[in-house]
Amino acid sequence: MANQLLATQEQTDLTMRQDDYLLEVNNLKMYFPITQGLFARVKGFTKAVDDVSFFIRDGETLGLVGESGCGKTTAGRCIARAYDPTDGQVLYRNGDGKVVDLASLNSREIQPYHREVRMIFQDPYSSLNPRMTVFDNISEALKVHKMATPKEMEERVEYLLKRVGLRPEYIRRYPHAFSGGERQRIGIARALVTNPHLIIADEAVSALDVSIRAQILNLMEELQEEFSLTYLFISHDLSVIRHICDRVVVMYVGKVVETSSGLDPYINPMHPYTEALMSSVPVSNPDAREAGARIRLEGQVADPSSPPSGCYFHPRCRYVRERCNHEEPALRDMGNDHFVACHFAEELSLEGVRMV
Repeated sequence: MANQLLATQEQTDLTMRQDDYLLEVNNLKMYFPITQGLFARVKGFTKAVDDVSFFIRDGETLGLVGESGCGKTTAGRCIARAYDPTDGQVLYRNGDGKVVDLASLNSREIQPYHREVRMIFQDPYSSLNPRMTVFDNISEALKVHKMATPKEMEERVEYLLKRVGLRPEYIRRYPHAFSGGERQRIGIARALVTNPHLIIADEAVSALDVSIRAQILNLMEELQEEFSLTYLFISHDLSVIRHICDRVVVMYVGKVVETSSGLDPYINPMHPYTEALMSSVPVSNPDAREAGARIRLEGQVADPSSPPSGCYFHPRCRYVRERCNHEEPALRDMGNDHFVACHFAEELSLEGVRMV
């Protein structure tokens, strides 16, 4: 009887809030130990990801944004299980409709899910093995998971190369023979080779020339529709996020401060940090550009190994009040898929991007 109750409780814990969720992250934490001395004694922790929660609907593109060092890349790697999370849940709905907590799986149990959750990395130069041909780089996952015969591998790689805009006869070349944009196309083909459901794109276009970025973004949108993909798109470039993402999650020092749909964070931010971020978005309309000045935050980004009390953003916030100094704000539902972690979100009148 006790075992039945435990099994029922575990099943309850692994139930997503909505049937259309592909991924739901609950209270995710990733703490890196700080060691000191000859015996590497732990003297503290760097809280790279600190109690992060968000969800991704099947077929949508979720943007994860914030300044460098805010923890967005670490969160992505925890979801892909490149890192073992310190705590929290990463609930994933597999192809059979079963909900699995990826964070709780050991190294053997997680292997099948590496086929369904794939990553596109930031640096197209270092993400490909220079000693392996294009074929070997792309097909390696097929070999590891024993998903195809040698002939099927070659056919699959040739098809994907053609689909991402490269010639199939390049299959035996090495990465050094390609430009940065071409290498990133190879990286995209490598991510697609196992027919994944979720792709985590970590700054996938930030290292590319501006003229190539639009091509890669358009390609990713085409592939999303063709292969029924769901994207977690990690970037610090708010213009890119605005172009490709259905919803946006804003992070600051390891925490989610705001989540909203579509253009909401751009035209109707509800967190002071989001307002400051949006003021830095380049504006093409000269009249709109002159209408308001950029918000320049004072002070330094908080140290994740020794964060301030209360709201992590309060030392830099223009609207700070006494409550912010000692009480940490919860991420609250403001309606219409808009969540914000600010005590006074309803009272503030914040300005978005002056573009429309």
